[in-house]
Amino acid sequence: MDEEKVNLFIYGSLRDRKIFQSVCGRSFTKKNTKVNSGTLFAEPALLPAHRKVSPDNVYFYAVSEPSSRIEGLVVHDVPPSALAEIDRYEGGRYERETVRVNTAHGLIEAQAYLASRESMAEHFGDRFHVNLIHELWLRKRIEKFIKKHTRPGEQTADAELERQAHRELLATTERDLVISHYRSDAVSDYYLEHELDRPRPSIKHLYNDPQAQPFIKNYLALVTKQVLLNQLDEKIQSRYRFELEHMRTSERYFKRSISLLAALQMINANSKAVDLIIQQCLETMPCGDYDLIDYVKYAVRAAKSIFHARVTRAQLDRIRANFQPGLVPLGAETELSNLGHAAVEPQRSAKKAYDPVYDGFRYFHDFCLDVLSWKLGGYIDDHTGSTDQARRLGFLELAPGRLNIAGELSRPATADPWLLNQLIHEIAVFYPVRPHSLHMSFQLRKNQIGKQKVLPLGFVKCLLVLGGGPEQKHTGRLWVSRMGYDEITQRQYGEELVFARTSKRRWYLGDDGIANKSPVQATTYVQQYKFIRLDTRANYEPLILCLKGLQLAYNPADYLTAEQLKASKKLQQQYDELKKWAVEPTEISPQTISKFLNTIQDGLMNEGHHRPVHKLHYIDWAISAIDVQLRMFNKQLKKSLNDS
Repeated sequence: MDEEKVNLFIYGSLRDRKIFQSVCGRSFTKKNTKVNSGTLFAEPALLPAHRKVSPDNVYFYAVSEPSSRIEGLVVHDVPPSALAEIDRYEGGRYERETVRVNTAHGLIEAQAYLASRESMAEHFGDRFHVNLIHELWLRKRIEKFIKKHTRPGEQTADAELERQAHRELLATTERDLVISHYRSDAVSDYYLEHELDRPRPSIKHLYNDPQAQPFIKNYLALVTKQVLLNQLDEKIQSRYRFELEHMRTSERYFKRSISLLAALQMINANSKAVDLIIQQCLETMPCGDYDLIDYVKYAVRAAKSIFHARVTRAQLDRIRANFQPGLVPLGAETELSNLGHAAVEPQRSAKKAYDPVYDGFRYFHDFCLDVLSWKLGGYIDDHTGSTDQARRLGFLELAPGRLNIAGELSRPATADPWLLNQLIHEIAVFYPVRPHSLHMSFQLRKNQIGKQKVLPLGFVKCLLVLGGGPEQKHTGRLWVSRMGYDEITQRQYGEELVFARTSKRRWYLGDDGIANKSPVQATTYVQQYKFIRLDTRANYEPLILCLKGLQLAYNPADYLTAEQLKASKKLQQQYDELKKWAVEPTEISPQTISKFLNTIQDGLMNEGHHRPVHKLHYIDWAISAIDVQLRMFNKQLKKSLNDS
């Protein structure tokens, strides 16, 4: 190599050819045959013993970290004139140093722009230790607090178990501390003590409550199972942090979606062993003699026996092999209830419905399940909009990515239709509660907001066939059960169909609670589809792709609000027709099906700015699955009419 020229390892914005060229006047290529006087050769490389961080969420910095490595490119034979321009571009917070990087041809020497820990600490404080926030540092301080306040000084295994159990019961406090101090100064010791020093939750008051006694064992079983899941997730997060970071496509998405899916699949696949653990827990510690912390401790200990590194790695490999990432951020809320639609008023009183297992989740907060289930966004929804922690009856709602109920904070679960479908299925299987309904959220692009159009009636019928719970009545005839049972009708502001709604979402919590102004990029709009029946046997992957394609190509609006119906006689007529059709459906015409499928395909083929993001055979599979489902409905409908 020419002595004046150097190899340069790049890992941030310079990996973009256009930026590299605009900075130094040279481009780069990964193909030797295209190298010329203006184009340099580049190849993939790894910088060992360093970690890439972005404490300001703008620039990337490489800091020393013995157990980490940075993926990037090494650009060969960069001339001095180009390097001088890059020096000016990188500025004063970097130091260009000589490093050794791994390539396909072995170790080679290169220059790299690194940041010293002293420089990072001076400019960013403790936040530089992790991307975006000082999460790990804060959690270490929380761990120190718990060790100080839970059986201080004891080094026994039982004391350590109790500390882990105590941490489980402080989970949402820890989460909120992390969220609330994003982009802020370090948390003071006084503030940390104030937030964490609170009474340990107890269930002893329930042992003398005759109304609660029939349900205590059922709740304790649910607590034990939930803690097993949480502990598996934590073990996966800590042991496979590097792999998980590389499987997560963006910081915008909920960081636990993959680890939670792996943990859910492992528990659901070993349900007999898990049931045995729960049974032994309740037999070993009969109700009345122990408090909540004791059952949490038991589950923490039991989780160690069911975690196997080899099985976990195989599970993560299976998840990685099935990825189908897209660009549209996705989310889901699952509603579960043993009472079905009668879980909330006024239906519960009218039908005199009674849940013999959980009493409609009346004691959800007593057993600290709002804290224990936070990773899955656990919440009791009574359809009043209330977020207080009073005892109330309703649906058990799970939404992975929901960070805070009161602040309405959430992050998309994923952008992968396969992954979202798997999460939905595993959540519905994990909880021993009857599945009821499913809400799916699709983030709107900026150019879509304010330009949405009401769906055509034929498209709405197609969607109800795909997800609205078509089933046979006692007469043998098909109907759409979500509409037939009046489950998606609301009469609070006048009759309206709660089929789809646009709503605002945030993922940032300010220092002083939710009133603080959040960064602009932290507020997004989503279109949420609420018409879907939740069924553990269903495959929602085609429906997810269907709704995504429809949103990208057609940009659907709310359907149908009371205001829309009042303002349009045409919509009112369509709504009346839809109600009649749902009770006694007629076949969907081939023309409507064809137009519906073409619209979906158009959206999916243009997801990536006039090009498809998913592989073409995957899109074709989804379109074919939707087509088969619609035609099968027509066939079943014709058969049921002939039989009757």
